[in-house]
Formats: sequence, structure tokens, C-alpha cells
Amino acid sequence: QVDAAATAPAAAEEDTGEPQSEEEKAHLTQLRKILGGRASIDLHMEFLYRNNRSDLLLLETIKSSIDAKNSITHNGTVIAHGIMQCGTTSDVFLRKNLEWLAKSTNWAKFSATASLGVIHKGHIKESRSILSTYLPSGGARGSPYSEGGALYAMGLIHANHYDLETKQYLLEQLHNAQSTEVLQHGACLGLGLVCMATADEGIYEELKQTLYTDTAVAGEAAAYAIGLVMVGSASEKVIGELLAYAHDTQHERIIRACALALAMTMFRREEEAESLINQMILDKDPVIRYGACFCIALAYVGTSQNAAIKRLLHISVSDVHDDVRRAAVMSLGFVMCNQPDQLPGVVKLLSESYNPHVRYAAAMALGIACAGSAQADAHALLEPLMSDGTDFVRQAAIIAMGLLYMQTSAGKTERVKAFREKLLKTIADKHEDVMTRFGAILANGIMDAGGRNSCASFFSKSGVLRPGAAIGFCLFSQMWFWFPLIHMFSLVLTPNALIGLTEKLKIPKNFQFKSGIKPSCFAYPEPMQPPKKEEQVKASTAVLSTASKAKALKEKKEKDAELKKATSSGDVEMDDKGSVAENASVAGAMSIAGTQASVAATPGTTVAGSVATDSVAGDDVGMEVDEQAAVAATSSASPAKDATPKAGEGESSMEEKKDGEKEAEGDKAGEAAKKPEPTEEILNNPCRVLKAQQQFISFPSEIEGQPVRYTPLLRGQRRVGFLLLQDNKPEEEEEDLFLEDEKPAGQEDEKEPEPPAPFEWTDDA
Repeated sequence: QVDAAATAPAAAEEDTGEPQSEEEKAHLTQLRKILGGRASIDLHMEFLYRNNRSDLLLLETIKSSIDAKNSITHNGTVIAHGIMQCGTTSDVFLRKNLEWLAKSTNWAKFSATASLGVIHKGHIKESRSILSTYLPSGGARGSPYSEGGALYAMGLIHANHYDLETKQYLLEQLHNAQSTEVLQHGACLGLGLVCMATADEGIYEELKQTLYTDTAVAGEAAAYAIGLVMVGSASEKVIGELLAYAHDTQHERIIRACALALAMTMFRREEEAESLINQMILDKDPVIRYGACFCIALAYVGTSQNAAIKRLLHISVSDVHDDVRRAAVMSLGFVMCNQPDQLPGVVKLLSESYNPHVRYAAAMALGIACAGSAQADAHALLEPLMSDGTDFVRQAAIIAMGLLYMQTSAGKTERVKAFREKLLKTIADKHEDVMTRFGAILANGIMDAGGRNSCASFFSKSGVLRPGAAIGFCLFSQMWFWFPLIHMFSLVLTPNALIGLTEKLKIPKNFQFKSGIKPSCFAYPEPMQPPKKEEQVKASTAVLSTASKAKALKEKKEKDAELKKATSSGDVEMDDKGSVAENASVAGAMSIAGTQASVAATPGTTVAGSVATDSVAGDDVGMEVDEQAAVAATSSASPAKDATPKAGEGESSMEEKKDGEKEAEGDKAGEAAKKPEPTEEILNNPCRVLKAQQQFISFPSEIEGQPVRYTPLLRGQRRVGFLLLQDNKPEEEEEDLFLEDEKPAGQEDEKEPEPPAPFEWTDDA
């Protein structure tokens, strides 16, 4: 359809017979790019690449916390990385850990290869070259799991963007893979994604042939692909054939996929879907009834229709099968996604159900409908479920909480900081159930989706329901049965970007605008910090200092013991009576304090001969007696004996002086940190702008006393998405972000402010 629309102007021009000017050709090319969706895809990818804030240290921490031999947590980390880097085209983490990645086997390898499609989502021009290493080739065949995953990845890159060449390639691979189920599985899913919502009869017939082979793995993927191709078509032929085959086959996986395909064909059909829903809901097969719940979900998605909610609530408490009840409660999240504030009240009692499947679904429904809202009511329901007695309920609660706190900064609510800490603690806990740890790993990926620049949303920036998002959530929720479908989550993600564009669809660097709120309210999360080496060195020095003091005390005790022994033997002259008295008093003081008496080992004091500091004054009475005796004894000591303590005293005073200087510097740094936070900030093009932040965005005519060069044509009417700009100084040379690679000097200027932060910190330390 898009291709036909794009070629129509060209046909009209040929009829007129007038030659086209270069300017007209350029305008038509731009128009084709905009209508075909390529312009928005390329610009979003550019934004995600430049503003990528993924925390690779977080991924390394997760990787080191899990057991590499456990396939579930290993696979979860790879999937979470894919979601975290969705659309950024950055696969640095995988390249650095190729040996670790190679531990994936069988379907985990399929899923790991498919994650490349999530990372490079939208990279349409280079999809073949990116996946060339893994795609099936005419010569020696590699692992079928890796090749099948690459075909699925190609579909994810082109998802919801029809491309004739890619369709032909995947169709050819499907024909060549008749003997390998895994390749058929990948090719079918890829075809479904590329041809999504096209209602292409030719593709439907090809997929139907694969479905009729009645092999569980290939048939399941073929049925899902038919649903993707026929989204919203309500084709009677397709419905009749899928329903008949679902009753004929013995494979539960194929029946479930057929039921979900039927649900997808009824997308947004509302009353038109009632006859099919009634037929499916009365079926004796619970798997068909399971599909009926999702049929209600997709037919009435975003309508909050009372009849649909009432029917789903009835199924959730009356059906005899756990899977059906789970699907019914989860479907509430789809129907009520346009009123997420009302959902917690609807599922409150269900979240306290005796049935763990219902509790699981209540958590997932909250996550699906309230994604990125940080709702307090939803948090209150999910928090107790995170410590539920059933492992999969805890998993759902953690994933839902991850969805809830997408793109939420600690400045907005402290709850998100505590949740992030709990995630890392859960992942590192070897005694926690593996399913819960899998959920925690996935939640980390979801919270930081798209380099922390994307959010899951059913609706576009203008409030229109996104078909891809609804279908993506529907297939993502099937992860209960099939982990590779988690990659469908990439369909629900949309970048929260404000991108200013010139008339040539270029991104100018000089466009700035104002956010009239504290930066911390919508700031990116702080990246994890590696352990500081300076702190480790300081700690080890303290241990050495204590050891030296203990050694000095031991030597002093030995000398005192020798003197006492000499006194008792009667060999001491009268001139040394003072020394004898001194040692006797020290011995008496030590006996008073008991076995724990030790002046040198007491924190805040030095060796004998120095004055006790204020920190000691508040200690117990026994310690005071000990110190008084020690001071009295040292006052009558000989000069030879006083020499060593004075040296120790000098060293300790120097240490105290240094510590005092460091404290003073620390106080200065603290004062600098306590400076009041600015109440507004200037943002540069392109920039992340969250939904709650839009009301604070403004486009002043002057910034820092200088008149601005670019002003939006729709000033005040649009504060997110693409903004066409008016150039107030067209005579000046434009500086676009796309040309940045050709200007290394400009790059250096931009990066110059970054290095001082670590250098200043090092000097302070």
C-alpha cells in the first residue's frame, strides 16, 4: 500500500509530460521517505544512538552475579541486554563477552541471535550485512538455532515496516528450510513481522502450508505469523480455517498459537468480534477459551468498555482452568490501558486471590497498563506480591514493577532507587528461585529500555492507539510458554524524544529550549560506580597503623615485665626506686582495667605519653582510671624512656593534622555539593522529553541574552516528537548533527567539559 502511494505522484508526472526540476525531485523523495516511515525510523535511530545512556557496568555486575552454567539466567541476561540496547545499534557488551555468549545452546542460542534484531531495530539499510555472519548461506551450514534466530532477528529489524526485498528473502529461506523445524520457526516469525497488518493473501497461503505440516515448532510459529499478517482484517476465510485446524490438531502449542492468531485478526473490531468470542468462550478446550480472553483484550483494547470488563472479571473467577483465568485477568490491562488510574481498584481483590495464577495475572495487568507511570496505587499492590510465596508470582511482580518505573528518576520518587537495589540483591541471591532471578534480570533491561530513552506505550504522542504496541504486549505476555517471544517487547517501545528538524529534515545543533523544572526530576539514573581504589588503600593503611600500635604496646609490656622481675630479685639500686614505683603504678593500673586495658589500642588515643583526645573522655570509668595511672606513671619517667613516646606523639600529631586537612577539604566539597539546585535547565537538540515533562517545556526567543536562531513552527502546540523549525538567520551556515563525523574539532569541543569531573575527584581523594 505504501509503495503504491509512493509511486502515484511519479505516474501523475509522466502524464503531464513536463520535465521535473531537481528541487521537485528532492521534495518528492522527502515525501516518499516521510509517508513510507523511513524518515521517522532513521531520525529515531539517530537519536537513540547519540543519546544512549545504557550502563554497561550494570550488565557486567549482573553477568558476574549469575551462574554461567544456568541457562535460564544466562539467557535472561542476553534478552535483557537486547531490550536495554533496543534501537541503539550498540552491541559492545556482546562483542566483549563472546566467549561467555558462546555458552548458549539450542533455543538459548536461537534467542541470543534474535536479540541482535532487537538491538539493531530500524537499521533497515544494513540488516543483511549486520546478520550476514549468522544467516543461512548456500555453502556449509552452521547451527540451525543460530540461523533460525538470525531470520527472526531480520523480522525484528524490519518489524511493522513492509519491505518487498526482505519479504522475498525470508520466503526463499522458508522454502529452503522444509527439513529443519528451527529454521522454519525463525523464517515464519520473521515473515509475520515484516508483513505485519498487510493482509497479504500470498504470504497467508505460504504460512498455511507450513502450519498444515503439523509439526509443533514450525506450526506454532506459522500460526503466530498468520495472526501478525492478518492483524485487524477480520477475514472470515482465515477465521474459519484457523478455528477448524485448532480443533483438528493434537499439538497444544499449535492450538494456542491459532487461538492467539484469531485474537489478532479481531484487533479493534469490538462488536464485530462478539460472535467469534462467544463461540470460543463456550469451547470445551481450555486453550481455545484462553485465546478467547485475548480476543476480548485485542477487540476492545483501550476502550475500557464496561461489558468487556464485566465478562473478563466473570471468567477470572468462574473458569475451571488456571490458564484461562490468568489470561482473563491479564486482558483487563489491555482493555483499560486508556485509564490506567482505574485499574488498581479493579484488580485489587484479584491481587489477593488464593490462586497464584490470578495473582500473577493481576501483577502483569498492572505492569502492562501502567507502564512508565510510577503510580503509587499500582506500587502498593505490587510490593507485597514481590515477596509472595510462589516463585512465578514474584517474577511477575518484579517485571511489572520494572514496567511501572520505566524512565522514572530518583528525583521524582525515592521508591525507584530502593527497587533498583532490590533487583541487584535478588539477582545476586543464590538461594532465590531461578524464575524470580530471571524476572529481576528482565526488569533491569525493561527499566533501561532503548538506552534509557524509550518507554512502553499503547499510544502514540498524539494519543492514537499503536497497533504494533498492542500486538507486541500480547505476544510478550506469552513468555509464560515461550521465551523467544520476549523479543516482541521491542514492538511496544517508543522513543521519548524531542527532535527539531530543518526543512531538509536535518537535525540542527544550535536549537535549544528550556525545561522549567529542577533537572533532577527528569534526569537519567546515575550510572553505577566501580569500587574506589583510594578507599581500599586507605582502609589497608588503617589496619597497618593499628598493627604497629599493638606491636609497640607489646614491646612496652615486655620491658615492664623485665623491670618488675629485676625489682623482685633485689638487684635494683636505690637510685632506681622511682622507676620501680613507676612500674608498680603501671602494673596496678593495668590490673584495675582488667585484661582489656590497652592505652595504645584504644581508638582516639596514642601511645603512653600523649594526652587522651575528646573521643576517649566519654568512655567507661575503668578506661579513665587506666589513662590517669598511665599519665601519672609517665610524668616521673626518665628522659631515655620519654624519647620513644615523644617520637610516636609527633607522628600521630602529623597524622591528625593531615586528617584535619582532608576533613576541611571534604567540608568544602560538601558545601559545593549543597549548592541549591537550579530551577530550570537549557536542553539541546535532540533531547529526551518525558510525558510528565512536556508541560514544563518552553521555547524562549532569547537564551542567555542571545536571540535564538531556530523557533518551532508549532510553538506551544507540540512539545515532543518531531518539530519543524524556522531558521531566523538563513544567511548563516547551518551546523547539523549528521555532519558531526566530518568535524573532529567540533567533537573535541563538545567532549571537552567531560574529563574534569574524574580529575577533580581524584585530587580531592
